[in-house]
Amino acid sequence: MTIANWFQNSQQHSLCGNITGYKPNNHHAINLFIGLCAALPVSLALPVAALQVQVTPVKPRLGDTISVLITPDNPDSATTPEVLVGEKTYPAYQIAPNRYRTFIPTTPLEKPGARTIKIVGDGKVRNLAVWVSNRKFPLQRITLPPGKAGAGATEYELNRVAAFKALQTPQKFWQGTFLAPNKGRLSTGYGVRRYYNGKFANNYYHRGLDYAGAAGSRVTAPAAGKVALVGTVSQGFRVHGNVVGVDHGQGVVSIFMHLSRINVKEGDIVKAGQLIGAVGSTGASTGPHLHWGLYVNGQSIDPTSWRTQTKE
Repeated sequence: MTIANWFQNSQQHSLCGNITGYKPNNHHAINLFIGLCAALPVSLALPVAALQVQVTPVKPRLGDTISVLITPDNPDSATTPEVLVGEKTYPAYQIAPNRYRTFIPTTPLEKPGARTIKIVGDGKVRNLAVWVSNRKFPLQRITLPPGKAGAGATEYELNRVAAFKALQTPQKFWQGTFLAPNKGRLSTGYGVRRYYNGKFANNYYHRGLDYAGAAGSRVTAPAAGKVALVGTVSQGFRVHGNVVGVDHGQGVVSIFMHLSRINVKEGDIVKAGQLIGAVGSTGASTGPHLHWGLYVNGQSIDPTSWRTQTKE
């Protein structure tokens, strides 16, 4: 009987646990067989490599930014992992050798509950279930007199702002936590929902943080980035007013609205804490304040955690 035939015919639970049924014809054959058996337990005991994924925060709430850190099995692979939630694909960026990161935004307009995050890489697929908890956002009731709805945004304004928020620059500019862009008190938080004249605005939530800084007070960049948007009232920015947009890279952008003065131009590279403008009341504003909106992959998220926790 050959070794191959013995393997086929053996009914033992262990491949090498019992060799009494095998009668070798020579010493070379038995030595080969024993060597094979000695090696088998080692190879079988090795864990099967798996695509390593880490998701933070562990218990996200609506408005949070979900970070997905991916370590592929093969460190020599040049393939960038794919990350999907439903039908939407989110970009993954290499942040270290054999390490990638994806940001998934959540907003107050979404329903709480389970999200299935699908990660595809090195020919492997992982599906992770992440539970996004509900969160209560403050409500405001606003009564507007007839004809006081205000001037709508111009098409030019809408197009420029939409293109800016959709940026997904491969380069990462920011480091560490984000700074407050103004020293004024926080007057309106993220996610506030509104009733207008008794009717709930389904698609509205306050997309950022408002700082009640004095008119003319400094507005500074919360993190390093490239100035990718500068707009003025004279150019048709009727709602945003004088506005500056800073691209922090990899799908993360900041927008600063209602400025009285702009101190940068498009294309400038700014550092964290650098002066970019001054608080004003231009555009759709009822008084001097700074509106800072932070967007991740096109969606307005709560900037609070970016100020308290470092995002890789």
